[in-house]
Amino acid sequence: MACDIRIASEDAMLGQPEVNLGIIPGAGGTQRLTRLTNLGISKELILTGKQISARAALGYGIVNRVVPKHALEYEVTRWVKELASKPPLTLMLAKYAINYGFEAPIWSALNNEASLFGVAISTKDAQEGVKAFLEKRKPKFTGE
Repeated sequence: MACDIRIASEDAMLGQPEVNLGIIPGAGGTQRLTRLTNLGISKELILTGKQISARAALGYGIVNRVVPKHALEYEVTRWVKELASKPPLTLMLAKYAINYGFEAPIWSALNNEASLFGVAISTKDAQEGVKAFLEKRKPKFTGE
């Protein structure tokens, strides 16, 4: 649940079984699940300890994608390669804006986003991205 993008194979079963052991989810389980789905689904899964299918988890927003078991490694690799092709500083700034904004009042989140945009637009990667677009070629990002 702490991952930015979650992919499950279609045969996966997910849940928070800790209550069946007399404990509660640790390491952020109660907080992350509630933020991924909603209060009612989170309570249902945590308080009953039941497992759900990958398809149900997709419907609840707990996972981003469900793929056939034989395609899981390929799909994960495809996502990793796609993300690795993006400018790393821009990804970091976007992730920070999303995570901060999710927890902050909208006015504060918008101010933060505007500041981070100013940082992003001043990078060499932004210059390279615009130049590559105008030249109709794939950009070569360096993380600067």
